[in-house]
Amino acid sequence: MAAVNDTTFTHAVFLLTGMPGQEDVYLWIAVFFCTLYVILIVGNSVILFIIKTDSVLHEPMYIFLSMLAVIDLCLSIATGPTILGMFIFNSREISLDTCFAQMFFIHFLQNVESSVLLLMAFDRFVAISNPLRYASILTLPRIANMGLVCVLRGVAVILPLPLLLQRYRYCRANVLSYSYCLHQEVMNMACADITVNSLYGLVITIVTVGLDSLLIFVSYVMILKTVLSIASRTEFLVALNTCVSHLCAVLLFYTPEFTLTLMHRFAKDSSPLPHVVLGYIYLLVPPLMNPIVYSVKSKHLRARIIRVFFK
Repeated sequence: MAAVNDTTFTHAVFLLTGMPGQEDVYLWIAVFFCTLYVILIVGNSVILFIIKTDSVLHEPMYIFLSMLAVIDLCLSIATGPTILGMFIFNSREISLDTCFAQMFFIHFLQNVESSVLLLMAFDRFVAISNPLRYASILTLPRIANMGLVCVLRGVAVILPLPLLLQRYRYCRANVLSYSYCLHQEVMNMACADITVNSLYGLVITIVTVGLDSLLIFVSYVMILKTVLSIASRTEFLVALNTCVSHLCAVLLFYTPEFTLTLMHRFAKDSSPLPHVVLGYIYLLVPPLMNPIVYSVKSKHLRARIIRVFFK
């Protein structure tokens, strides 16, 4: 269905966009994305399998890591069909309801992942600042309750987004900038006053992802203060080394998240290709790299993977 400007017509579908100007190499792009998804799914599945089957890894840090792996797998399920369908079959059309559902799951999972990264920062802070009480503070029931709160927070703040969008008619240009649906993109297609959606989207970004990133920063300031008081150089380096994996995961998640948010709001008229490429980085790189980062930096996890696959 072609994009139209007739305000008397309501779109039944949106049109997805792959990579503008790269149509001749869509097959190779499809092969590249298929490879990424296979690595992503296998990597996170291996992490879950190893943590589940090895009782030595039933510790708070690895339980939080398994939460992260589940979120990343769900995110790949939510985005994979439309992205791969776009590049393999040139399947561009997506219904409004499907788009709203995909948009909810993408933002919901991103919100929950931000919460889990905050919990992992708290885990590192407790492990370094109060190691003797670590096991008594982060018990399994308490961790389960924390995970439940993260999920409920995600549902509570993200569910209004598609519900608000369903009130509108969509009669502006119906071509989205990506091979998946984001709130900012869909919102701009509505032929109505979108002030409420725009403000709500900005507010929840600040009070959830923004607040989470601020608290993570504060936790690392406190961690740094604690490790600087350690007299032994060896203990100092060991304490910092336990935070490297989490710090890499935080940078992988928040850097494209904030950059894409800023580009959506303040660089709308720039070339579309950087937006599109950053959008794929935002969705695919953190789930792809998290298992690799933790496998490389965690001695116990790395040894268990090697023992299982290379015995």
